[in-house]
Amino acid sequence: MVGALMYLLDTNIILELLLDQDRADEVEFFLRSTPPEQLYLSEFALYSLGIILLRRKEYDTFLRAVQDLLVTGGLRLIRLGVDDMPGLVRAAQTFDLDFDDAYQYAIAERYGLTLVSFDEDFDRADRQRQTPGEVLRG
Repeated sequence: MVGALMYLLDTNIILELLLDQDRADEVEFFLRSTPPEQLYLSEFALYSLGIILLRRKEYDTFLRAVQDLLVTGGLRLIRLGVDDMPGLVRAAQTFDLDFDDAYQYAIAERYGLTLVSFDEDFDRADRQRQTPGEVLRG
């Protein structure tokens, strides 16, 4: 995979598919078309999925997502450490991002990943996000 782009999946990308929302087909096609070794999920996004799905009593959906994405699916789970918090705060201040968006931005920055998200808040940041469709269109 030398030279291949690597992608960080925002929480809303996974939720779009799991909750069968309007752009679920676009997300599914992206996930099927992109080698799993190019896809990353932050621990924060995983925990956010857990919070949202368990609040909705979607226990099996959460466990199936963990299995399908991480255990058998091959997505890589990454995290920020304590030493990365200044970068997170800097992203929040500079681009007026809330904590979850600043976390995703900081982790994409730290690992040199392209952020895949439907969240337009990232559009005011230096590191632009792409939608799954934009990634596939190149």
